[in-house]
Amino acid sequence: VRSRDGQIIPLTTLAFVEEISGPSYTNRFNMYRAAEISGAPREGYSSADALHALEEVAATMPKELGIAWSNMSYQEKAAEGTGGTMFLMALVFVFLILAAQYESWKLPFSVLLGVPAAVFGAFLGLWLGGLWSTSYVNNVFAQIGLVMLIGLTAKNAILIVEFAKMLHEEQKKPLLEAALESAKLRLRPILMTSFAFMLGVVPLLTAAGAGAEARKVMGMAVFMGTLIATIIGVIIVPALYIFIESIGGKKKDSGSVAPSQPAH
Repeated sequence: VRSRDGQIIPLTTLAFVEEISGPSYTNRFNMYRAAEISGAPREGYSSADALHALEEVAATMPKELGIAWSNMSYQEKAAEGTGGTMFLMALVFVFLILAAQYESWKLPFSVLLGVPAAVFGAFLGLWLGGLWSTSYVNNVFAQIGLVMLIGLTAKNAILIVEFAKMLHEEQKKPLLEAALESAKLRLRPILMTSFAFMLGVVPLLTAAGAGAEARKVMGMAVFMGTLIATIIGVIIVPALYIFIESIGGKKKDSGSVAPSQPAH
């Protein structure tokens, strides 16, 4: 090559060539050179456990190196800890719909106060499932099942509350009598629809193949939640209806004087 003054100089005075091995291509992520790591959790561990394990390893690396998530792992980390907010928002929307349906702010409570029984049943099912398999954990699939249980529990309670409200307001029956009669009349529809749904969930409980563990978790949460909510709901919903309706109730015309009878 020519130098600045036009003289010819050998290339070996400027550089040398050496054969080395290297990657055929390099990845870049967020404008940084990156190495992609793919993996799967070991049997008995959730994907959240695998992500936390990688974060622990990343904490021991030099400061010049960093870690970032992509694809499904990124979505899982972004949605981490939002299950409670999602469940609360579902309750709020169901409450508002029921308030508009019944034109009352207190009657929806007699429907939604049965939801804790379904949540208890879901966690009981996950605990029982955890006795023989470590895959039954409170993950995103179990949380989806909890949101489904809000609608299922409200459906059973509406069958009782709506009929009790009609008996109390239209036929002027006392609260206790209206609640007991509606519970008796609506028992068969509640059992039919609930057990039909639980039988439909059985394929999730016995799932096999790819994604089976996720389906089993969701199926167990929904199955046990519906079972416990059905057993307890037919008992506590009428009592909740009486309790909610009696709050703030006032005796009508309690201070009025009966009209005198005309003399004959």
